[in-house]
Order: sequence, then C-alpha cells, then structure tokens
Amino acid sequence: MTNPLSPKERVKIPRQRMPEQAPGDRRQNFHEVNLGLAAAMAATEASRCIECADPKCVKGCPVGVKVREFVDLVLKQDFRAAAAKMREDNVLPAVTGRVCPQEDQCEGACVIGKKFDPLAIGYLERFIADWEAESGELGLPPRAPATGKKVACVGSGPASLTAAGDLVQKGHDVTVFEALHEIGGVLVYGIPEFRLPKDIVRREVANMEKMGVRFQTNVVVGRTVTIDELMHQEGYDAVFVATGAGLPKFLDVPGENLNGVYSANEFLSRVNLMKAYRFPEYDEPVYDCRGKQVAVIGGGNTALDAIRTALRLGAAKAMMLYRRSEAEMPGRAEEIHHAKDEGVEIHTLTHPVEFLGDERGWLRGARCIRMALGEPDDSGRRRPVPVPGSEFEIPLDVAIVAVGTGPNPLVQSTTPDLATNRKGYIAVADPETLRTSKKGVFAGGDIVTGAATVILAMGAGRKAARSIDEYLRTGAW
Repeated sequence: MTNPLSPKERVKIPRQRMPEQAPGDRRQNFHEVNLGLAAAMAATEASRCIECADPKCVKGCPVGVKVREFVDLVLKQDFRAAAAKMREDNVLPAVTGRVCPQEDQCEGACVIGKKFDPLAIGYLERFIADWEAESGELGLPPRAPATGKKVACVGSGPASLTAAGDLVQKGHDVTVFEALHEIGGVLVYGIPEFRLPKDIVRREVANMEKMGVRFQTNVVVGRTVTIDELMHQEGYDAVFVATGAGLPKFLDVPGENLNGVYSANEFLSRVNLMKAYRFPEYDEPVYDCRGKQVAVIGGGNTALDAIRTALRLGAAKAMMLYRRSEAEMPGRAEEIHHAKDEGVEIHTLTHPVEFLGDERGWLRGARCIRMALGEPDDSGRRRPVPVPGSEFEIPLDVAIVAVGTGPNPLVQSTTPDLATNRKGYIAVADPETLRTSKKGVFAGGDIVTGAATVILAMGAGRKAARSIDEYLRTGAW
C-alpha cells in the first residue's frame, strides 16, 4: 500500500490524540494513564508522514530508529515487519514508546512539526510493540553467526539492555548481571506502574532472551564478583559497565534525618519493587500516605513520578516544591499536565531550608523560603536566589527529596585501575568509543554522564556495542 494522499493533504490530517484514563479515575489506581492507539488510529497517524528525503527524525533519535521505514510498514499494516524493523535499532520499543521524551528528540526534529503538530512517532512505536504482545507475533531481527566472544553487561538498565541487544545481534555471547532480583534497572525500580507497567518491562526482557541474551539476577558486581574476576576467571572478553546513577542526593538542610523524609529513589523503589501499589495484597513498605500531606522537592520526571505515586497511595494533599518557575521545570510537559489534572499542587519559587519534627522524631512540617530568578547558571536556566525575610512554614507528614542522584561507587572502588572523574563517575577516553582506562572495559549511560533520560542511556548502549564489537573483531585498543 502506497500513501495515496499528497503531502499537502497529509499535513491537514490532525494528529491523533492518545486516549487516556479520566483524571478522577486514574488518581485512584495504578493502571496505565495512556491507553494506546487503536489500529485504525495508528494507520491514520502513519498516513500523516510526508516521507522526507532526508528524515530529520532519525537524526533526532539517540538510537537512530529508522522512523520513515517503520512508519511506512505501519501504513501498509505489516505490523510484524514494522516491529522487526524498529527492533533493529531499539530493543525496548514498548518502553521508549511510553517514557521517551519524543517531543525533544525524534518528534522535535520532525519536518511537519515546523508548521503543524509533529508525527506522533512515540505513539506509533508503542502501538507496534503492544500489537506484538496482543497478537503473539514477535518481530525479531536476524542474528549473525556466533563469534565465540563473551561480553558481560553490568547492570540491567536501558544502557545495558540496549548494548546487550545490539551485541547479541552481532553474534556475541552476552550475559547481563543485575544486583537486584528484577531485571530492568531504573525501568522497574524508578518509573511507576501507571507510566510503565512492570509486565511490559518483563515482556521486553523475555523478548531479549529469545534473541539470545542471558540474564543473572542477585549478582552484585564489586561484591559477588569483581570486574577482574569476570575477565580473568569467568572468561569474558569485554565488560560494559552501565550501573547508572542511583545514589540519591539530599538538600543538606536540618531535619533530613526525621522519620517521614525519603529520597525519591528509596520511595519509588519501595513502591515498585516491594509492590506497595498493590496494598493490601502486599504489606505497604512505605510510611502510610493515606490522608496525609505529602510534598516532593524537585521539578524533574522523578519528582513528578514520586508525587503522583503518593497521590495514588491516598495522600490528602500532594504538592511539588520547586525552586524555579514552572517554565524551568525539567519534567516532561505531558507529565506536568497529567499531574495537574490529577490534583497535584505545584508551588514554584519555593525551597525548604529546614524540615521540622515533633517530639517523637517524626516530620511535622517544613520551613521554606521564597526564591527569585537571577542570571542563568551552567544549565542555561535562571539561577534561583533566596528572597531575604520571606521564610514561611507548611505542615507536612511526608517529604520526598528528588533533587538528583550521583554514582554508586561500588564497581569503581573494587576496580583499582578504572579511572574516575572528580565526581566519582567512570571516565571514558572518548564519548564515541566509551573505552575506559582499563583494557576491555567500556562504560556508558548515567555512570558516565550523570542522570539523564532512558533514551540517552540507550544511545550510549548502542555506541558501546559498536565499540565493543570493533574491539572484539580487531583486538585493537
């Protein structure tokens, strides 16, 4: 099937709207907010593509998905082929179709987006991945003949999974090592069920197993086994370290040790991995939010995930305290919109300077200060400056700190010849090759760059796979 419409006719077709749960319903449950496109809607959306000779969307994608080709297959309703085409570059399409910031990447580069709404590439990506699951017709890319080379991927987040998927396609024997009991890294412990259901991550991992990737859980590299032991005793020819940046940062203000103050990492991990979202079927492993006043400090996607989670756990009042204005919030616009619809209050230009406790050591409130925006800082956003004499108090039962993360030092501290930078992140010689100071060891994702998006970590995984493959084929370092 060839698109019978002219480019002028195609751009007049309105972008398809994603069906979603009503705000009043979804704030009461952990079911997915976005409900996905029907086949007819997907075909209509695919027909909007103007088939650019030089598709900018591909260049805008950190993993280089062949957008024009898979969209054309959607238009032809050859959904299985579309899935196989997409998985050549992206082994996690059901994940990226849900959590990738397409508006800043592939869709942000879409040519028709200059005058009209861009093609809904993320919606189509999700549709294809979900069609696979519902139909049972898995579209897997071909695998090259076995090379006899072994690669260990440390960590099972998006960077590691992407590298593993690419390397196994190239014929290498790949094992992914995960410290926790579930594969997926931040995809399972960090992103809540209503945005990325865990069954979808498990499904993508199962698909990777069918591609030939092996997985081992409960292996703490740096304790259970070291990098040197993997290489010299276990016989791995190369190691890719992608352990992420899971060490939470705090505000360094008085009262952070009070009961009821969490890091967002701990809060979301407890809810996701210990299934607090299925209370009372599972014991609730977090301080009871029901009927409580809860605030998250921060304005990124993790902060949004945490406060929307607290709301679903029964918070009577759910607030975000952010020290800049809403225009500077790094969270996705769609997630901010969803949070507001659900009843989250966003208090901008507000920053806690002290957490206040009662005589039993439990949080009772926060003393905050008003902020004003000064000159831009290194991030390009205007620097928040405290307004003297503007302190005020707010009552709180639970506070969740979501102001960033740092590198877990375990692998670095047990691999003496692995160089790090002054912040403790693994140093790489070249951002394209991702080679470290230790021969045969590569690193990428948040453990190199600091916390970033899922898709940027996946882009690092693809770079690492190319570099590892070259090293395994040539032996050159």
